[in-house]
Formats: sequence, C-alpha cells, structure tokens
Amino acid sequence: MPHVSIYLAVLASLPIVLGSVNFDTCLAQVRHGDFGLTGGTDNQGRPVSNISLATAITYNLCVVACGSGPEPFLLPYLALVSQLPFGANNKLDNLLSMLLTVGSPTLAAYSLALTVLNEHWIAQRFSALSYPNVRNAVKVLIGLQQSPLHVNVDDPLLASLVVLHANDNYWETLEDLLNYVQTWSISAVASILWVIIAYIFTVIDSFLGVVTYSTLNSNGQAVGSIFLWLLPIVVGWLQISPKCDHERVHQAVERANKIAYVASPSGEPRLASELSTKRAIYLSKGTGDVHRDEHCTAPIYNYARFLPWSLSVENVYYAFREASERSQSYEPVDSGLEWEKGVKGDRNMRVHPRNRTGSLSQVSDYVKIKAAEFEMNLRPRSRWGPGVVSRFLLAALLALSLTWGTTGAAVLVAFFTPTKGIGCRSGSYLIYGVNSTLVWMLLVASSLLAHYSTFTVSFKGRYMHTKTTRLAGVLSIILRRLGKVLASLNSVWLILACLFQFGSVFDRCWCNSSVPYYVEALNAPWIGGVALASGCAILFIGFVNVLINPALPD
Repeated sequence: MPHVSIYLAVLASLPIVLGSVNFDTCLAQVRHGDFGLTGGTDNQGRPVSNISLATAITYNLCVVACGSGPEPFLLPYLALVSQLPFGANNKLDNLLSMLLTVGSPTLAAYSLALTVLNEHWIAQRFSALSYPNVRNAVKVLIGLQQSPLHVNVDDPLLASLVVLHANDNYWETLEDLLNYVQTWSISAVASILWVIIAYIFTVIDSFLGVVTYSTLNSNGQAVGSIFLWLLPIVVGWLQISPKCDHERVHQAVERANKIAYVASPSGEPRLASELSTKRAIYLSKGTGDVHRDEHCTAPIYNYARFLPWSLSVENVYYAFREASERSQSYEPVDSGLEWEKGVKGDRNMRVHPRNRTGSLSQVSDYVKIKAAEFEMNLRPRSRWGPGVVSRFLLAALLALSLTWGTTGAAVLVAFFTPTKGIGCRSGSYLIYGVNSTLVWMLLVASSLLAHYSTFTVSFKGRYMHTKTTRLAGVLSIILRRLGKVLASLNSVWLILACLFQFGSVFDRCWCNSSVPYYVEALNAPWIGGVALASGCAILFIGFVNVLINPALPD
C-alpha cells in the first residue's frame, strides 16, 4: 500500500502547532502577585495567606493567568503501520485492515497469536502420521491460513489427492508455489529501529532530563507505551511471513489444481479438470455478506477464518490418517495386489507407488472420510473443530496481556503524572483500551455466529438456512459492521489523543487542575510503566519465537 505509507509518513512527521501552557512562568507570575493576591493554594488546595507561598492555584485563576504557545513533536510509531502485511484484493480492504489494527491491537494480537498457535497445532496433529506427502500437506495448510480454504469431502477427490501416487507432483508444486517469503526490507528495519531508539530516548529523557511543568505531560513516555504493542505485531508478522498476496495465492492453488488427478473406474488416474470443475482443495470466491471477512487475505482477518480453517485441516487430517493406518497394516489400495516394500530414506517412496494405485471404488473405500468423522465412542466430531477452545483461550490471554500491558502502562504513567487521577490523558488512553477490547469481542462474536450459520444442509453450494441459522447470519453482519465502525473511530481517537498531548491541547486548566507535582514521586510509576509495557511486548515476541517454525512430520 504505497499511498497509505506516504500518508502515514507525512502524518508521522507533521509538527503540531497547537497551543501549550508554560506553567512554570504562569506560577511564577502568580507568586509575584501579577494577577492579584488571591487564588493561591497549598498542595491540598487550601488557600494561602501569602501569595508568594502558593504551590498551586485555583481553576479560575489558572484560566485567567495561564496562556498557550506552540510545541512540536514527531510520531515515529505511525511509520510502523506501513510495515504491516496487507495483500487484500482491493485498497478498501487494506485500509480497513489498517484501521482494525490501529483501532484494536487486541484483535491484531489475537489474530497473530492464533496464526502461530494454528501452525504449532497442525504440526502436532499430523506428527504421528506416516504417509507420502504429509509434510508437504502440512506446509500447504499452514500457508493457506490467510485464505478462504475449503475441502470437498463429498466426492472421491480428496481421497484421490491423498492416496494416488500421481498426485505427488500436486503437493510438491503447491508447496513450492506457496513457499515465498516476505523479506525484511530496509524500510521495515529502519522503522523498527526508529521506534526502539525513539522509545529508549524518551524513557532516558524522562528520568535524566530536566522536568518542568511545561514538559511534564508531553515527554512522550505514555504515548510510547500505548504504541509499543505495534512493535511485536510488526516483528511477529515479519517473522511468520504470512501468505497474504490474494492474487498470488489464488493463482498457486488454481495452477496446482490443474495437475490434480482423480481415480477412475478403470484404475487409470485422470486429471480432475477433465471431469468437472470440482476440486478437493480450493479457495472460495463467494462474496456473501456473512463470510465476507473470511475472503479478505489480510492476516488480521485470521480471526474470521479460525474455525472454518480448522475444520478444513481436520478433513485433510482424517484422509491422511486413514491412509496412514492402512499402509501401516500393509494394505494396498488394490486389495488384489500383494504389498510391496517401499524405499527407505525417501518420504514419497516409503510406500511403494504400486500400493497407492487403484480404481475409483477402491480409493474411496481406502479412505472413508465420512466414516472417519466418528471417534471410537461413536460420537460425531465437533462442528467447531478440535482444540479450538484451548487455542482461543491462549490467544485471547496473549492478546489481552499485550493490549493492557501497553495501554495499561500508558494509563499508569498518565494517571500518576500530575494532575493525578483519571484525567484528559489517562482517560483518553483508558477509553482506547476499552474500545480495543470491545472491538475484539464484537468481531470474535461475529465470527462465531458466522460459523454457526453454516450448521445446516447445503444444496449445490448454497446453504439451506433455517430460522436460527439465518438469524445468526444477520447478527454476525451487524456485529461485524459495528466492530469495524468502532475500530475506525478508535484509531482516530488514538491519533487525536496523541496529537492533543504533544500539541499541549491537554495543557489546559481543565485537564491540569491545580494539583502540584513532585518529580521524585514520579519515578516509581514511570519505572513501572516502562517495565510493564516493554515486558509485555518482549514476552509476546518471545511467545512467537518459541512456537514459530515447529518441527514438521517426516
């Protein structure tokens, strides 16, 4: 998104020339008696008999005595937004993904955590299987997390894709086409270093610089903390390198599907493209309102694809599990043939190709996906997918920890910086954090309802909705749109709050009141804020690095 990058760069370097108040000069003039002999108070707000002994002033006197002036500042943190992965099919979706990220760091962290957890889960899920192409299948499914993945289990297409030796080239080709990396560009590294250096200098200046009332609330420490969540998000996505280029991913799947074979009644595999337009693994191109977010390839929308992707992976897993168990029992696809030993050291030859050939009925019987949906206790598998609750809870915990670790640090710093308490600055940050969490709740609830709306029969690719599923779909659309509007407003709110702070719009008598300050008393909350924000950011990056790139099955 070059245009977005330019806009952000301009905004990030825009000097703010709004008014600020020089409270040091103001208080000195009040003590000198320039504005009369009344209105001065002590630290507890009690009037003083001698105006020269005043350590604080009343609100009315503040309005009369204190003026304003310009105070410029730069916002390097916004430059990092341009380094987020986008890749959607149109500019509007890319813009919305940017607003969702800035407006709800909770949602951004949640989608990132889910992506890493899904990658680790699928590697563990397939680890016990021993069958050709398992490794490539895992890589392919991981790479398709940013796409509307669908798996067709109603036809022998998936069974043929898993079993037939002729489809080895399919898995190798698709894995190779999806094996591209979003490299660390110079601009990305520069933006990351810029933010780190700016935050370090801000913290150092807060503790070692000369603190006056004019600079007390505009030193940038709170703003640095509230934007610090952006650093682990950007670094995390750069490490994961999500496959979110809409055109490239769709072309890769279509190209691979052109060489996919399906078993025939005669036993000679045929290209699936010669028989019909149906495919075993495909990307949905629907534009329905209920599942709209699933089709947007920007990684922040992984929250919407979490459940359908998990179910699609499970369908592929069942197919490979059935084939793996039968091969371990030395059962060839064609029951009329003797089992032939494979070649050691070759993943795709561990099962001899002759053991993986057969007619349409034999392949369908070899991998009975529908029958595999029932566990040993004969209960049907969940429509929500296996292990989704634990992954959801862990991702939610990580997302909320990062959000409130950084936002909470900003609130903490602003809360204990005079004027102490919930004021213009701390209140603004608190509202931002609450809205961020609320957006996440709305959109996650929307994705759950959207998935529930599919709990009905389908005919020719269209859902035959009941009243319940139709209501779930309508509520999903309402919650999704409400969440996006709130996220957009929240992103604007955050930018304005930061501009108001650095532009000293908050340096008004209404915001600063008349409470005195002691620089020494600020050390503890400031140190706590820095430790909380940086600690949560480091822990989140550590979590990503621990789970990323798990060991894949052989």
